[in-house]
Parts: sequence; structure tokens; C-alpha cells
Amino acid sequence: VQLVESGGSLVQPGGSLRLSCAASGFTFSDHDMSWVRQAPGKEREGVAAIDSDGSTSYADSVKGRFTISQDNAKNTLYLHMNNLKPEDTAMYYCAADAKAVAPWDWIGGYTSWGQGTQVTVS
Repeated sequence: VQLVESGGSLVQPGGSLRLSCAASGFTFSDHDMSWVRQAPGKEREGVAAIDSDGSTSYADSVKGRFTISQDNAKNTLYLHMNNLKPEDTAMYYCAADAKAVAPWDWIGGYTSWGQGTQVTVS
């Protein structure tokens, strides 16, 4: 299993970014997928998830601003981020697991992780 994130950048408040996570080595559509972030000095927190049925979940702090999606043909997970705020600054990780992860933001439920991509809002 390999997950490779990209798309992180420095952006001004109110701006937008799209993160991508290229997956390989497993059947993408059979896995629960998630975006997790970690700000300096803080614990990792779930941002958004999409399960194998295509159902999505979001942290309250990003609802209405972030959208998670996936392209099964490209084995790629996306996180569309709008109206970015300074508090969104963090390393963003892509995570996956073949088993259903419940609750969706249970960090320990994901066994495969990417290396992360930095998002800085300033």
C-alpha cells in the first residue's frame, strides 16, 4: 500500500487549495479513506472521510468549506478546501484502511498513511 499526497502550499486566508492523494497497491474503492491533519503542538485530527460506499463525513470545523471526493479510475483521493483560515494550517495526511473505520475520525483505525503535505494559511 502506498499513499502519496500533493497539493499543499502557502495560501492567503479566504483562498482555496485542492489536495490529492495518489493510491497504489490496493483496491482503492474497497477502502475507507480519510484526510487527517496535524498542527504544530497538536494531536492529529480527522478532517474528512469517505467510506467504501461513498458516504462522506466531515469535522464540524470544516463543514461547508471542505469537500472530500475520490476518482476510482485514477485511484486518487481529493480534498477541496475553500475559504481557508489560519487555523487550517497543518500537515495534511491521507489515510486508508480495508476495514470500516468507526467512528470515521478514529485515527487509530487507519493502518496506511501517506507522508503528508503542508498547508499554510497566512
